[in-house]
Amino acid sequence: MFEKLYQEDMIFGDLTSELIIPKDLNAIANVIAKEECILAGIDYLEGKLKNFGLRVKKFAKDGEKVESGNLVMEIEGNAAKILSVERTLLNILGRMSGIATLTREMVDRARKVNAKVRIAATRKTLWGYLDKLAVEIGGGDPHRWNLADMVLIKDNHIALVGLEEAIKRAKNASFTKKIEVEVENEEDAIKAAEFGVDIIMLDNFSPEKVCKIAKKLRRYNVLIEVSGGITPKNLENYAKCDVDIISMGFITHSAISKDFSLDIHY
Repeated sequence: MFEKLYQEDMIFGDLTSELIIPKDLNAIANVIAKEECILAGIDYLEGKLKNFGLRVKKFAKDGEKVESGNLVMEIEGNAAKILSVERTLLNILGRMSGIATLTREMVDRARKVNAKVRIAATRKTLWGYLDKLAVEIGGGDPHRWNLADMVLIKDNHIALVGLEEAIKRAKNASFTKKIEVEVENEEDAIKAAEFGVDIIMLDNFSPEKVCKIAKKLRRYNVLIEVSGGITPKNLENYAKCDVDIISMGFITHSAISKDFSLDIHY
């Protein structure tokens, strides 16, 4: 992702730096947090910046809480090269830290009422891998990294072949792959449990219905996931139910980027 974003900036070069900055000038840049947040992306960025011949010194770790004004990273090397990667690294650091911060808040709030529950991401992401990595750094679960990670039978699969047939075919997968079914009513939830799936996702249910159905599903050896329309406003209501996973698209599609600056000198 870093390379793609960098190439978008540099497709025709960095006109300003090429005109103003001497080619052999070396410099040091400080990356500073401008607001309190959970830092995320610094390890990823360290590797990418080294590929550009830049030396990196970290002053904070992924998953660590940083305060406004904290120095988080020092970059040393060719000045023009540092300037060319400035916006790419700040965008990534800001977005990932925003997601990690929001995820940490949701995890802490949910576990106050349900100590075992996991807050998971969805595939409602802008940058896929980096967004899910940020969720993980924030203490959440990335869910599926890609479509081959597990069998997840959704409403459109069921619409095409039916619930029972979909589960039957899914059981041809390797024993290493869990089978999850997304259901939209209590009848299908119980039926999927009786068919022996590993995880049942209660999709777009009210908290009251989730609590009611979760009690019935505890008779079966299944994990219970709840998803759909879950926000900071109703999170605790869902967490109070006897569920194992709460998946929230909110933590990736609605996270606000955190502010960082890069200050350069020589």
